[in-house]
Amino acid sequence: MAICLSHGGTTIYSSESPSNDLLIATVGGVVFCKRDGLGSAWRVDKTGLEKHHVIALVIEPLSQTIFASMHDGGVAASTDFGETWEFRKNGLAYDNVYSLTCSRSGDTVRLYAGTEPAHIYYSDDMGGTWTELPSLRTVPSVSKWTFPAPPHDAHVINITVDPKEANVIYACVEQGGVFKSMDAGETWQELQGFNHDCHRLLILSSDTSTLYLPTGYGFYRSYDRGETWENLGGRVARLGYPDPMVIHPTNEKLMFLSGGENDPYHWMQSKSANPRIARSRDSGETWEVLGNGMPERLDASFEAMILEAWNGSCELYAGNTNGEIYYSNDEGDSWSKAIEGIPAVSKTIHHTILRADLSFD
Repeated sequence: MAICLSHGGTTIYSSESPSNDLLIATVGGVVFCKRDGLGSAWRVDKTGLEKHHVIALVIEPLSQTIFASMHDGGVAASTDFGETWEFRKNGLAYDNVYSLTCSRSGDTVRLYAGTEPAHIYYSDDMGGTWTELPSLRTVPSVSKWTFPAPPHDAHVINITVDPKEANVIYACVEQGGVFKSMDAGETWQELQGFNHDCHRLLILSSDTSTLYLPTGYGFYRSYDRGETWENLGGRVARLGYPDPMVIHPTNEKLMFLSGGENDPYHWMQSKSANPRIARSRDSGETWEVLGNGMPERLDASFEAMILEAWNGSCELYAGNTNGEIYYSNDEGDSWSKAIEGIPAVSKTIHHTILRADLSFD
């Protein structure tokens, strides 16, 4: 089995054994890494889509087709583990695709793609053709959607499908809010009660009414499918800009959240995100900041984090804008640098903010 480290794709894996293939979405394409087994060193094996800023990676489980979405190329697919790629964007009106989600209902595999400007498309033929779900653009707040960086267009940064009801979908618009559909995207409800700089939404598999929502200014939990929210941000020290988050698939009390000390406006001045990863063992009630094995201060932002679990064990991977991948095999107690020297892992222009004098004006 292979796992993928990306911001806008699959982030939680449940496997029979630890994977020895790791695919990483970077600003310079997809980096394929291999190892000889658990405990051995990772090495870069090959690359693909080198001229593209890849933001999301998804592997369809049955066919093992790899799907990659890009800021500048739409969606591409590989059926031979990255040896060749085919661009599959017939029906997509935009080349900036921020998020990909794969869902199965019976014999039907459905792909969802979120774009900039903020639209949602779906495909029932493995990306051969795409159809828009236009009703997302009819919600009351659509005229207020925006994004700080030019061209100031909001984007659908995350699409989450209920693991028990495939017709229930949540879409995070950065910046615009969270929207819920109970009918596979035919109609949408605008949720309220949180900061609208939304980064991603996670659903508990054991209780799909429980949701977690990291945003640019707060971290929220809902027990009623998003009708009401509680801000847990004050319980997570040092994470002023929470974003990547994973939950252990078989021990859902165990979760990890990463983020910068402040928001990207501060990064432009200090050239440092100074991020950390935090862990909760009680469903988000209390948190501890991790970092044993990491430098005391990190400038690069962690833009993607994944967790793979098997037989009671798990491994964590976090990728940053310096092209470094940090790794833990003891539930975050200690970390080591597994890979370095690859292109930046970056969801938007964060890698340029932290490396150059760039403003959002």
